[in-house]
Amino acid sequence: MAFLIPDTLDNLASPLFFVARSHRVAGTKGRDMTNHAEAIAELKDLLGDRLSQGQSVRETHSHDEAYTTPVLPDAVAFPESTQEVSEIVKICARHKCPIVAYGVGSSLEGHVVPVKGGVSLNMMGMNKVLAIHAEDLDAVVQPGVTRTELNTELRDTGLMFTVDPGADATMGGMAATRASGTNSVRYGTMRENVLALEVVTADGSIIRTGTRAKKSSAGYDLTHLFVGSEGTLGIITELTVRLFGQPESISAATCAFEDIDNAVQSVILAIQIGLPMARIELIDEVQIKALNSYNDSFDLPEKPHLFLEFHGSPAGVAEQVESFKDIAEDLGATDFEWAKKTEDRNRLWAARHNAYYAARSLRPQGSAVLTDCCVPISALADCIRIAKDKIAEAGLISPIVGHVGDGNFHLQILIDPEDEVEFSAAKALASELNHVAIEHEGTVTGEHGVGLGKIAYMEAQNGAAYGVMAMLKRSMDPDNILNPGKVVQIN
Repeated sequence: MAFLIPDTLDNLASPLFFVARSHRVAGTKGRDMTNHAEAIAELKDLLGDRLSQGQSVRETHSHDEAYTTPVLPDAVAFPESTQEVSEIVKICARHKCPIVAYGVGSSLEGHVVPVKGGVSLNMMGMNKVLAIHAEDLDAVVQPGVTRTELNTELRDTGLMFTVDPGADATMGGMAATRASGTNSVRYGTMRENVLALEVVTADGSIIRTGTRAKKSSAGYDLTHLFVGSEGTLGIITELTVRLFGQPESISAATCAFEDIDNAVQSVILAIQIGLPMARIELIDEVQIKALNSYNDSFDLPEKPHLFLEFHGSPAGVAEQVESFKDIAEDLGATDFEWAKKTEDRNRLWAARHNAYYAARSLRPQGSAVLTDCCVPISALADCIRIAKDKIAEAGLISPIVGHVGDGNFHLQILIDPEDEVEFSAAKALASELNHVAIEHEGTVTGEHGVGLGKIAYMEAQNGAAYGVMAMLKRSMDPDNILNPGKVVQIN
């Protein structure tokens, strides 16, 4: 969702409310406000009108799109340069005032909830594409640039930025959460697509990590320490990202299967023979029903489907299509529908990206608890089968979608937000799914990130390595001012 700084900061509109929006926003009662007040006074001198304590602005920055309880920050700062971010952090560091970086608020695990109050740092004023190096296939951007804004700038170069998490998220937020999405099976996640960073650390220092070179053996890989750190180790103020050439030919398709096992098996076989598919999305029969209900132009059989996309030369794409069709038909695939025109492909992927809103059509007065996990692809069908059994046992409705080429799948558990029994059952289901993923040698989150929603499972997944993460946090942020309470818990 787009986020613009209006002339009057207090007129900001809140983003979409999920489950937690029906809960009372937590305020600042019971917190020691003395240091925060002193920090905010200094920040007001620094930023003037670009520091807001307006109620509506603070409410907007009290939550993301998760089901965690919102908490109001004490103030919201709107920096316009790296130097300003540095000065803001120095002020907060002197007063031990928490500071939480914020983009468009599209994260899904409570990453930007300021659980200890303090300052929410809205990065949307830093939204310039600083350089495009077409010959080197890279671009340098500020953190407030969204992925679609970058691709708009790239339109005339024949290049594209490929990480597509669905939401029009900021580049800084995507790096901070190690985002991925529908293109990752071919082009990689943010981990593979960030070459270098500029970061403000907890004491206000400005550092650079990495270079524009495609590889390096020079010391610790600090770039990828910050990628996925969710703003707990430093605040990203500039990114150098990898670009790819726009494919000469693109073809997309849908096909149906009688069961999820055969759909997943077709993908495994395609990957094993080296088919370079750009997108491979699994949509279960419940989500297909939702898509048909939500989109007037959809009338797909209510069976598990794969949504696919192939990139390359016209001859290469034709060969990929025929090879995959042969594999899929041997496993019972039917109802192939091909989308070669740009408008048809856009319609297909818009439907996939709007899966949440489509799912809501199955329960119009309800809301959703969203969760994801990722397992080795060989375990994917078993884990989805277990998830479906647990959904049925809980008496809940939960469409499933997944980036099947990566072993990553998502539940959208539909509930009545006012029904505490259903809400508890949904959270219990999400918790059980996390343990299923760990038991299958997977991860509790493939792309949503940790935030508040997944932190309880970090030790179970990481074991002794979780203690090393805590050591890093204490070393780099000893006063725990950078997004406290996320990823690791320290005193």
